[in-house]
Amino acid sequence: MAGIYLHIPFCRQACVYCDFHFSTLHGDKEAMVEALIKEAYMRRKYMGTQEIKSIYFGGGTPSLLEPTQIQAILNALRKDFQWTESAEICLEANPDDLSEEFLEVLAKTEVNRLSIGLQSFKDEDLRLMNRAHSAQESRACLDLARRYGFTNLTVDLIYGIPNQSDEDWLWQLEQLKAYDIPHFSSYALTVEPKTVLAHWLKQGKVEVDESAAARHFKILQDFALAEGYEQYELSNFCRPGHQAVHNSSYWQGSPYLGLGPSAHSYNGRARHWNVANNKLYLKGIYSEGWKPEEELLTLEDRFNEFVMIRMRLKEGILIKELAGWPDYLQSHFWTEAHKLIKAGRLRKSDDRLFIPGGQRFFSDGIASDLFYLKED
Repeated sequence: MAGIYLHIPFCRQACVYCDFHFSTLHGDKEAMVEALIKEAYMRRKYMGTQEIKSIYFGGGTPSLLEPTQIQAILNALRKDFQWTESAEICLEANPDDLSEEFLEVLAKTEVNRLSIGLQSFKDEDLRLMNRAHSAQESRACLDLARRYGFTNLTVDLIYGIPNQSDEDWLWQLEQLKAYDIPHFSSYALTVEPKTVLAHWLKQGKVEVDESAAARHFKILQDFALAEGYEQYELSNFCRPGHQAVHNSSYWQGSPYLGLGPSAHSYNGRARHWNVANNKLYLKGIYSEGWKPEEELLTLEDRFNEFVMIRMRLKEGILIKELAGWPDYLQSHFWTEAHKLIKAGRLRKSDDRLFIPGGQRFFSDGIASDLFYLKED
């Protein structure tokens, strides 16, 4: 399974990946579209003859592109790559960008899935996280998306927010049921440095209850089980038949091609990435001899990534998958795995090793215990 990821770095204000403001984007959007199309042509052989099963417009705020520009990129990709008929074509968007006018035109493109960054259905949470949209805009965009035929939707919700009670969190989850959302992602709040929330925490204006995140995760699991959502990945939940094709390709270790500033690619042996700075990216694409940066992964790097990703999945690691790794890595893995099995943190069946439901909140830590780390 191969996918294409387009990193669209535009946002409404200066940020890590942007060197200019929303008010100056119009000409830059046109230049970026042309550059993305050119890069796609230049790298059309990256994944050989594999068919593309997913195309993902993400990073920054790709919904700041016009729908006609999104379709122009898709038209160009069709010339350079072979697609499966059922290819998932997903667009990340913020609720405040999904206006009726935008969705009406977007519905005429090949985009068939929307990933909407809700984060919360409550205004006080959104203000705390410095989000530009309101709870009302979140609800309105969900209604409009369905009106224009977008039923393949995924949203994200954050838990462990300061002052968020267990009852508040369950109420948030109930909104997914009310809107019949087929797929959602849910993450614990991460406090980034140099943000308003980080400043308020330092001043003592708000507090983060670290035990609340664990409770909310358990509430999340119970809700998903009761409402027919499968927790197929640590942070991702879906109704039957609605697993994310694009993200699943990452979790299965499939190759993917990233286009655009800061976009990363993976071919099974090495990672490649583009410069993050927009202006340098645009300049580089038209320079002779341009190529992305490269990191060749060691066998141990690839093994550790395999362990990390698989331990986040519901099915865990298939025992037959381990047979393809060198003996010294298998020996190390089983030594550590038996310790975790004895401690109840890992479970073994006839064909696989997986993290039991009650331990999944600690998945990343459990996976790290299985890593092979060379001694200095």
